[in-house]
Amino acid sequence: MGADLIEGLLAVLQWKVLGFLAIGVTLGAIFGALPGLTATMGVAVLTPLTFWLSAEEGLAMLLGIYGGAIPGGGIPAILINVPGTPASIATSWDGYPMSKKGQAGLALGINALLSAMGQLTSIFFLAVAAFPIAAFALRFGPAEYFGLALFGISLMAGVSGKQVIKGMLAGMLGLALAVVGLDPRTAYPRYNYGYSEFLDGISFVPVMIGLFGLAEVLTQISERHLQLDKPPSALGRIWPKAAEWKKMLPGMLTGAGVGTLVGAVPAAGGDIGSVIAWEQARRMSPNKKQFGKGAIEGLAASCSACNAAIGGAMTTMLTLGIPGDAPSAVLIGALLIHGIQPGPLLFRDDRVFVFSIVCLMVFAALGIMVIGLLGARPLARALRLPNAWLWAAIVLFGTVGSYALNNAVIDVWVMFVAGVIGFLFRKAQIPLGPLVLGMILGPMMESNLRRALILSRGDWFGTLTRPIVLFFLVATLLSLLLPLLRARKKEPSP
Repeated sequence: MGADLIEGLLAVLQWKVLGFLAIGVTLGAIFGALPGLTATMGVAVLTPLTFWLSAEEGLAMLLGIYGGAIPGGGIPAILINVPGTPASIATSWDGYPMSKKGQAGLALGINALLSAMGQLTSIFFLAVAAFPIAAFALRFGPAEYFGLALFGISLMAGVSGKQVIKGMLAGMLGLALAVVGLDPRTAYPRYNYGYSEFLDGISFVPVMIGLFGLAEVLTQISERHLQLDKPPSALGRIWPKAAEWKKMLPGMLTGAGVGTLVGAVPAAGGDIGSVIAWEQARRMSPNKKQFGKGAIEGLAASCSACNAAIGGAMTTMLTLGIPGDAPSAVLIGALLIHGIQPGPLLFRDDRVFVFSIVCLMVFAALGIMVIGLLGARPLARALRLPNAWLWAAIVLFGTVGSYALNNAVIDVWVMFVAGVIGFLFRKAQIPLGPLVLGMILGPMMESNLRRALILSRGDWFGTLTRPIVLFFLVATLLSLLLPLLRARKKEPSP
C-alpha cells in the first residue's frame, strides 16, 4: 500500500495537475461566492472542459471546483445573508449576525480555515474507511447491487424534505429517462421513438448542465426584481485569536465528525450535515442562547461540517458507485467519460488512482484555505458583478460543453429541455436530486436485477430473500415510510 501511495502522490505532483487543481479551486470559490452558482452547477458546466485532459488533470480541476465552491458559498451567506450553495445555509445563521456586528472578516476567516480542516478530517476517513468498505462490497453479487441501488434511490426520496411524494415522482422520472436506448440484454431499441441519436441513451452531462446550470439562470431571471443586501465595505480582522480558537474547538470537532458521517449517507450532502452539526453543537454548548445571534461555535460547526461532507460523499461514491450528494453524482459522469468506473473494483484494480484522488483532495483542502484567506476581499467584491454577464457565460459554457460531449446538436437540445424542466421543477418545489439519482442508479438497478434473475433461473423469492438483499429492502421500506410518519406526527390534530 505504501508503494501505491507514493506512486499516486507522484502522479499528482506534476505542474499541470497542480495547475488545474489551482484553477479548479479558484473557479469553485467564484462559483460559490456568487449566489445561485452552486458547486453542482460548477462541476456540471465545466465537466466538458476536462474531455481533452488526462484523468488526473480533469479530476483535479473538478475536485477543486467541488471543494472550493462550498467555502465560497459561505461568503455571501456571511456578508448578505444569501447562501451561495445549499450547504452554506447554516453558515448564514451565525455568520450574518457576526457581519452585522462588524466581525465580517473574522467570520470569513473562520469559514476558510474550518472548511479546510473539516475536509482534511473527512479525507482521513476516506483513506481509512474506503478500502475496507470496498473489500466488503467485492463480495456483492448482482442481487446485492440491485438492493443497494434501490436503497440509494429510496433514501434520496426520503431526504427530499417536506416534498417526499414529489421527490419519489422525480426519482421515477429519472428511472424512466435511464431506460431510453438499447436494451442492455437484447440490444432492442427502447423509447427512442425512432431517433437514432438516442440509441446510446440520453447523455447524462447535458441533463446535469440543464438541470443545475440553465435552470438556475432561468430562475434568477424570473426573480431579478428581488434586491439583495450590499456587503459591508470594511471586513476587519480575518485571523482568529487564541481564545477564539479554544472556543471554536468543540464546534469544529462536532461539525467535522457529523459532516463526514452524514456526507457518507447516499444523497444527504453538506446541507443536511451542516444543519445537523449546528443543532448538535448548540445542544452541547453552555451558550445555547447565543446560537443564531453570532456565536462562533455555531459558525465553526456549520463551516467544518460543510466540507467534511465532501470526504464522506466521495467515500460512498468511490466505494459503492452511489453518489453521496449532487456534485459527486456529476463527478461519476466525469469519471465514466474518462473510462473510470467507480465502485469496489476500482480499489482492487487501480489502487494508485484511488490514492491520487486522496492526495488531490488534500491539496485542494490546503488550496481552499489559502484562497479563502487571501481572496476573502476580492471574492466579496465579486458579489457586485452584473448578473447578466454571469447568465450569458453559463449559457455559453453549457451550450459549448453539451455539444462537445458527442459533437451532436441533439445534446444541446437535451440541455435546453432539461433546463426548462429544472426551472419548472424549482417553481413547483420538486427536488431535482431524486431525478439525478434515478438516472445514475437506474441502469445499475436494471442490469443487476436481470442478471440476478438469470442466475437464479427466474426465482424472485430466492433472489430477494438473500440476507444482504433483504437488509437493503427493509432499509428501503424504512427510508420511504419514516419521513411520511414524521410528517403525519407533525400535523395538528383536528
